[in-house]
Amino acid sequence: MCESRDGDALLDYARFVAGQPEIRRTAAGFIGFGRTRPGDRVLLAADTHFDPRVIDATAAALREKGARVDTIVVDAGPDREFDDLDELRAAIRRRPYRDEPRRWEGVPWVQELAARERYDLLVHGKGGGIPPTDHRYEAFPWLGVEHFASEATVYPRELHTLINEVAWRPIWEEGRGGRVRLTDPEGTDVSWDLWPEYFERPSAMFGPVPRWNHLMTHPPTPLSERESANGVVRGTTPHFARPFPPIAVHVKDGRVEQVDGGGRYGDAWRELLAEARDVRYPCFPRPGLFWLWEVALGTNPKIVRPKNIRLLSSGGFEWERRRSGIVHIGFGTQWQGPEEKWAGANGIVYGHLHVHCMLPTLVLETKGGRTHRILENGRLRALDDANVRDLAARHGDPDELLAESWTPPLPGITVEGSYEEYARDPAAYVYGAVSRAAVATG
Repeated sequence: MCESRDGDALLDYARFVAGQPEIRRTAAGFIGFGRTRPGDRVLLAADTHFDPRVIDATAAALREKGARVDTIVVDAGPDREFDDLDELRAAIRRRPYRDEPRRWEGVPWVQELAARERYDLLVHGKGGGIPPTDHRYEAFPWLGVEHFASEATVYPRELHTLINEVAWRPIWEEGRGGRVRLTDPEGTDVSWDLWPEYFERPSAMFGPVPRWNHLMTHPPTPLSERESANGVVRGTTPHFARPFPPIAVHVKDGRVEQVDGGGRYGDAWRELLAEARDVRYPCFPRPGLFWLWEVALGTNPKIVRPKNIRLLSSGGFEWERRRSGIVHIGFGTQWQGPEEKWAGANGIVYGHLHVHCMLPTLVLETKGGRTHRILENGRLRALDDANVRDLAARHGDPDELLAESWTPPLPGITVEGSYEEYARDPAAYVYGAVSRAAVATG
C-alpha cells in the first residue's frame, strides 16, 4: 500500500517528513512531525480527495516513531473536473467560518475533536494558516502520490531555509520606505510603497522571520491609510478553478476599481465587486472588499504541476504557487483575520480571490536608492546567491539542487506558439499540455 508510481516506497518520504522539525506551516519543504515521541496520540485527518496511499504511509511513519495514530477521512464530495467558479466556492463566504470553512483550511469539528480528546498532534489542513492551539498542529497538503513522492517533499530543510532568508532580507532589512514594482509578460505591472508603519507592527506574515515559502512582499491587512498600490494585474490562473481567458484587475491606491475579461470568473468577480462596493471593512481605509494585500513568492524549486491538474484532487494551481519564482496575488480580506470574523457575524460577503503571475520580475527600490531584483523573469534570484550555492554543494550538485524542476508552459513566452491563441482558451492548452507531458514521460 505504500508504493509510488515508480515502485519506490512512499514510506521513505513519510519517514523524512516525520523526522523534520515542526514549525506550523503548510508550505511544502517546511512541514515536519519531528517532536513525535513513543506514546504520543496523533490524529491524522484528510478527505476523500487524498490518495489513501499517502495517508497510509504517513500514519505508518508516525507509528514507527512509537505514536498511536487515529485517522479520519472527511467526505469532500465526488472528484470531478474544475469549473470556472470553483475559486469563488472555495474562498468567498457570507457566513461565519465555523459554519462554512474554506476548502483548504482545517475542518472545525476535527480541530475541536483533537482538542477535546487531548491528542498530542493533529496532522490536518491543506493550506492557509494554522490557528493557535494548545496541542501540536501540523499541515497535511499532499493530496496525491505525485505531490508526496517528489523532490519538493525531501528538499534539504537547511538549504530551503537559507533561500528564504536571502530572498526575504532585502524586504525586511532595507524595504522600509522603499517601493516595489511587479511586472510579468502576461501584462501585470503594479507598484506599491512599503510604508514605515507596516514595519512597526511585525507579525507572522510580515516580520523579521520569513513567511516560509510564502514571502509576503506586500504587507497584510490592516492596510495603511496611505496604501498606494497602483497598476494592473493580469493572468489566466487562480488557486482553485479552471484556467480563464486573461483577466485584468485594475488597482488604484490599493483598491480594485475595475475587473476586465476573465470569462465567467471575471463576470462573477464583477458581481462581487458591485455587491461590496459600499461596505466599509474594518481593515481597509475606504469602502470595498477587493484590496490588494497578498503578493506572495514561492521558494521551492522542485514543485511541479501535477498531471491530474484538471481534477479537484490535484489541488489545482494552489499547489504550484509554492514553486520558486511564482507569485500569487490575493485581493480581499485576510484568511481568518478580524475583518472576516466581523463580516461573517454580520452576514456580509468576505474572502479573497487570486491571480497567479507565472514568470514575474519583482524589484525593490530602497529609500536609500539601492535596487534589489528579487525575481527576474520567474527566477528567484536567491537561488543564485553565493552562500546559497555553497550550502547546496554540501548536499549535492548545486546546479541540480537549485534548478527549477518545472517551468510554466506559456506559448510565445516559454514554449513555441502564440500567446494570443493560448489566451482564447487557456484551459484547453493547460489541460492538453499536461496530457502531452504525461504521454511523453510515460
